[in-house]
Amino acid sequence: MPSTAAAQGVKARSPWRDSRRWLPYVFISPFFILFGVFGLFPLLFSVWMSLHTWDPAAGLAAMQWVGLANYKYALFNDDWFHTSLLNTLWIALLAGVPQHLVALPLAWFMHTQLGRWRNAVLGLYFLPFITSTVAISLVFGALFSREFGVVNQALASLHTWPLLGGLFPDQPVDWTQPAHLPTMISAVVFWRYLGWNTVLYLSAMQTVPKDLLEAAAMDGAGPVRRFWHIVLPLLKPMVFFAVTLTLIGNLQLFEEPFILTSGTGGTDQAGKTAAMHLYAVAFSEGDFGTASAMAWLLFLLVTAGTWLNRRLLGRNA
Repeated sequence: MPSTAAAQGVKARSPWRDSRRWLPYVFISPFFILFGVFGLFPLLFSVWMSLHTWDPAAGLAAMQWVGLANYKYALFNDDWFHTSLLNTLWIALLAGVPQHLVALPLAWFMHTQLGRWRNAVLGLYFLPFITSTVAISLVFGALFSREFGVVNQALASLHTWPLLGGLFPDQPVDWTQPAHLPTMISAVVFWRYLGWNTVLYLSAMQTVPKDLLEAAAMDGAGPVRRFWHIVLPLLKPMVFFAVTLTLIGNLQLFEEPFILTSGTGGTDQAGKTAAMHLYAVAFSEGDFGTASAMAWLLFLLVTAGTWLNRRLLGRNA
């Protein structure tokens, strides 16, 4: 009889013991379900679409297999895609490089000079990053206005300077022209993401051992030498991380140029980025297959840029 009761006790406890094996997977299943539906499935479906021609209005039955034809067309026949890629790279260069050249010394200045005011000033620099992109683009569109913009008025006042006046135009600049439009877009991107990079570098600087800086100061090293020989080498992992984020973000740039050019790309498409072009191909022309191929080509470009950044900055990071 005791053995029978023990066996019944084991049977009574076994469902709970079994549930402890699979119950954790139930708790984490919402993430995997949402990721599969809204993350993994769209990625895989975009790969499938890139190998087909498809009119979404006709349903899935209208998909026709074309293989790599969409990729070949984007690479060799779509001149506007080539132009948009060049525009994207040029804007990324104009906006990305100055961000880090300014953010690094700015973070060091905040770290060493501002004291208790550091967080307040940093919050002001970070404010553009959390501000609406639409609002920022509209404000900058007004600032760069040809007739009444503050930027042209400032350039006109600088033209009257005795020594440097010849470097600045005496006539209002039309910033919507192809020669100036990438500069205007880059200014918006630079202003918006400068605070973000400053926050990254400042957070990394706060992890630098103080005894190293104090020892260097006792040996006579000034702020510049301490930054160049101690802080900057220790910031190498953060520099790699920040540059990678900038590279990915700038190669996928869409919102700022789209709003500043009213979705048209500007005169001669000088402000159209690759993301804007594939959006137009998909939703204006209805060619989702070619747009998906362009998206994956852009992904390969981002991957190549990240790999190159890894080779240049990521060693020993």
